[in-house]
Amino acid sequence: MAPPLRSHGPLLKGALLLATGAQLLGGAVQAAEADDVMRLLDRRACSSCRLQDADLVLADLRDADLSKAQLQRANLSRAQLDGANLQGANLTFTSLLGASLRGADLRGAQLEGTDLREADLSGALLDVNALARSHWKQAVGVNPSARSYADLHNAGVEAALQGRASEAETYFNQAIQKQPDAPLSWLARGISRAEQDKRDLAAADFTYAASLYEQQGNKPVAQQLRKGAEDLKKNPDGKDAGNGWGGQFLQGAAAIFQQLAPLAIKYFAPLAF
Repeated sequence: MAPPLRSHGPLLKGALLLATGAQLLGGAVQAAEADDVMRLLDRRACSSCRLQDADLVLADLRDADLSKAQLQRANLSRAQLDGANLQGANLTFTSLLGASLRGADLRGAQLEGTDLREADLSGALLDVNALARSHWKQAVGVNPSARSYADLHNAGVEAALQGRASEAETYFNQAIQKQPDAPLSWLARGISRAEQDKRDLAAADFTYAASLYEQQGNKPVAQQLRKGAEDLKKNPDGKDAGNGWGGQFLQGAAAIFQQLAPLAIKYFAPLAF
């Protein structure tokens, strides 16, 4: 009977090397990348390593040096990367699904198409708008500065269309902080607040959105928004409101909304009014 294993470390390293070797092409390239994987797992230091397509699921890489590493398409799902140095790393289309990246340094990293869903980014260092082209839904600890205005607004849109008005309001708050002169987010936040019966706040949002649209020369939209704000103020207790009020407001402005930006069309078109 074989003695029990004291550690899964060697087994994991062996499995990772086998999986990586099966994916690599060419003997010289295969050997070089396998060596890089071994060096990473043994020393947790692999700056500028070639780790494309490597299978590093569940790998313990806390405080590892992966600066400028080539990690395109690598699978780092559920990996432990707390405190890791990923500055300048190429993480294009890399899977970091559910990975722990608390305090990791991702400044300068390429994050196009990177799967960061359910990842923990608490305290992680990220460039401004770094996550604009990545998949970060359900990630926790994400600094709003790392997300673009369009990302935040569209996340609010998605939440609103799924009936999560409170979550939508939070995203619209962050979008407004990012771009306070964007009337569309004020309008969207007003609708999400109206759906939560926060009618005074919703009316204030509509009124401010109206002033922004007016500054942009779009007086018809401004007039419709001011009318919507007045309707809310006349009905503060919410009677005959909610979706019914929203339907009347949106139907009356249907022609005007055709003039709005694509984000507005995306927001309003799917609503069942």
